[in-house]
Amino acid sequence: MAGIGFELRKLLRRDSYLGQLQAYAYAGLISAGPWILSIIGVQLIGLLSLSVVVPKIAIEQFQVSVTWLLATSLIVTGPLQLAFTRYIADRLYQKHDHHVLPNFIGAQFVTLAVAGTLALVLCFTAFAGESVGYRILMFNGFVLLCLIWIAAVFLSGMKRYLSIVLLFALGYGTTVVIALWLRPWGLEGLLTGFVVGHALLAGGLWFLVWQHYPSERLISLQFMRSGRMYPALILTGLFYNLGIWIDKFIFWLDPSTSQAVIGPLRASPIYDFPIFIAYLSIIPGMAVFLVRIETDFVDYYNRFFDAVREGGSLEQLETYRNEMVFSIRQGLAEIAKIQGLAMLVTYMLAGEIFAWLGLSPLYLPLLYVDVFAAGLQVALLAVLNVFFYLDSRRIVLGLTALFVVANAILSWISIQLGSSWYGYGFALSLLLCVTVGLLLLNRKLDRLEYETFMLR
Repeated sequence: MAGIGFELRKLLRRDSYLGQLQAYAYAGLISAGPWILSIIGVQLIGLLSLSVVVPKIAIEQFQVSVTWLLATSLIVTGPLQLAFTRYIADRLYQKHDHHVLPNFIGAQFVTLAVAGTLALVLCFTAFAGESVGYRILMFNGFVLLCLIWIAAVFLSGMKRYLSIVLLFALGYGTTVVIALWLRPWGLEGLLTGFVVGHALLAGGLWFLVWQHYPSERLISLQFMRSGRMYPALILTGLFYNLGIWIDKFIFWLDPSTSQAVIGPLRASPIYDFPIFIAYLSIIPGMAVFLVRIETDFVDYYNRFFDAVREGGSLEQLETYRNEMVFSIRQGLAEIAKIQGLAMLVTYMLAGEIFAWLGLSPLYLPLLYVDVFAAGLQVALLAVLNVFFYLDSRRIVLGLTALFVVANAILSWISIQLGSSWYGYGFALSLLLCVTVGLLLLNRKLDRLEYETFMLR
């Protein structure tokens, strides 16, 4: 999130409750706004289509299709997201801004080729029994989402955060409007709204990139040359996205916890609804995470490494390192407090929320576990973010690989133990990763001066 710290510090400098409120609201909007809009948009289309779409199963088919599109597109583009972001960041640090746009277009071209080929193969194999219209819409939706995720890596460099959120609002607003307009046409009508809205969103992101990074050259594939992208970041992007979704895949593909919806796509009603509701509870934690990491920690981080480069004294280095450690601990403590409060509020309101949505109270125990797990995911994000600042790519790779393996094994075990254990695999895997991450971070910070001078 390069640059957002400057915006947040401007708001915090006002030294008033209003300034702090604006900073946290701004951070929450930036960090959670786009995906909150996507969840609300898809669910809103389903709720408002109940009395119009016939047969009713088409609504479930639409929501399940979109969920699979989101999950698979994130995993497919994961290897390029972080590695390409780092490549662009290095070019910007070198003041080679003219390399950004050609390589962005090159990355979009590679993404289009890979995603298009994969989608085309699936259209004629796994989805061969579905209608032509459905296959065309799924093809376009998958390709558009893949292009959007790669375009989104530029959001951190543009410092036009509100423009990005407004673009997501416009894209998903268009999705809702067109999907509701075309809902008499059933599943194809709803998917058409989804595709049109995301085409508008992708076009808006491309325009912002084109406007912000002009270049005389149209396309370049320099980022794909040997040594230009870090292998650890390629694997980290894959493992992180896979880790988030692998428990869902296990529940979707197990016949005892899922049901067939359309073609090869399956869903697990008992597992899906609670986890999506739980993710809404992490907005406060995400806001605190962004404010504390991108203001206090980054300030002391910059002081420490400025002192390293400029020949600061050992006393100065130790002081700045201690301040870094203190800021990290304070940030994690604040995340725990705010997320704990959000968890309590969710627990108190869960019954009313489920009654309003028409969900069975039998899902409540799973929701409680998922809310706890979602809070742990915010903590894991904070730990990974600190390691990224310290350029500890191997540690991040190890933590994300641990997340994938632990989530897969523990989620499978939870299915074998029965419904009362659902969700514990996801929660325990995150608890394990956060614990290991904090232990490694503590060791890393204790050895920071040694590693900075002796191993770099």
